[in-house]
Amino acid sequence: MSTSTRTLRIAMNGVTGRMGYRQHLMRSILPIRDSGGLLLADGSRVQLEPILVGRNEAKLQELCSLHGIAEYSTDASAVIHDPSTDIYFDAQVTSRRAEALAAAMKAGKHIYTEKPTAETLTQAVELARIGENAGVTTGVVHDKLYLPGLVKLRRLVDEGFFGRILSLRGEFGYWVFEGDGQPAQRPSWNYRAEDGGGIVVDMFCHWNYVLENILGKVESVTAKAVTHVPVRWDEDGNEYPATADDAAYGIFEMENGVVAQINSAWTVRVHRDELVEFQVDGTHGSAVAGLRNCVAQHRSHTPKPVWNPDLPVTEPFRDQWLDVPANADLDNGFKLQWEEFLRDVIAERPHRYGLLSAARGVQLAELGLRSSAEGRRLAVPEITL
Repeated sequence: MSTSTRTLRIAMNGVTGRMGYRQHLMRSILPIRDSGGLLLADGSRVQLEPILVGRNEAKLQELCSLHGIAEYSTDASAVIHDPSTDIYFDAQVTSRRAEALAAAMKAGKHIYTEKPTAETLTQAVELARIGENAGVTTGVVHDKLYLPGLVKLRRLVDEGFFGRILSLRGEFGYWVFEGDGQPAQRPSWNYRAEDGGGIVVDMFCHWNYVLENILGKVESVTAKAVTHVPVRWDEDGNEYPATADDAAYGIFEMENGVVAQINSAWTVRVHRDELVEFQVDGTHGSAVAGLRNCVAQHRSHTPKPVWNPDLPVTEPFRDQWLDVPANADLDNGFKLQWEEFLRDVIAERPHRYGLLSAARGVQLAELGLRSSAEGRRLAVPEITL
């Protein structure tokens, strides 16, 4: 067994933002680094050396000092073109992402990125072409698939628990404060369409990979995007018009006849166990999965309710479902996918969730917005490079 150690230098752009910092730096890269690096099957280790990249030098200095990181830069181009940089990671706002990803791949860097990868389908497909031509490993964050609730749900699908799957219902969202009385818990650009904001752009790329990996290919979409809260207040307390959609109601028809309905909203108050839940119903059983938990009810344990509005409900419906066990210790979902991506980089093989998968997410968002604007159902064409 080998005991050697090599180092991968990872330029991390956008880690001064909430997601880039908390999930990618704090809960993924630093734990791998601090545990001695990524352990490979042959007993060797790959150590990680993050380089923080961004526009706020003071914040970058602060993060480096706080976490024992040796290097930072406000010049993304210089870091991308540095021969010692192995991987470029992007968690910037969407409007700046495509250009940086294209530059990194053309410079021969492996790339790992948040979504959406681009503002338009044309840009997203072009990124996939560049990645294929560059011969680098490309990965796109599909974090929800690695979270315990959806891991359990996927296992039920694989084991045939549902029989013939009929439908999926998804509820996502919470109340994002407007920013006047209480500070908003999301950045103000999320609510400005001109800055790349909107819940369709943000969430439909997630729903595409969730649906693809649980049910199959999305064949059509019917959506209604709405701006329920027209005025918000930014980080400096200034009032601004909310020009982006803050809620979306979607129906997705799948290649195998399954119908999926997913509501997404930053204007809803939570009355469910988790901020997102998916219910899958089939001929032999049903399950409800959140990010962490999953409960199921088999056909043989399904009660026989009778509708009677004249009598109070006495059935303890929620108590009639059984917890689906994890049967394994599941680490942070972002960290698990980082580890898989890094192993693919080291092995010089494609990552299973690459730029073409991301392009399909951008496509679904574009079609969702178009469906809403035109008031009609739209087919989802096949993307080819």
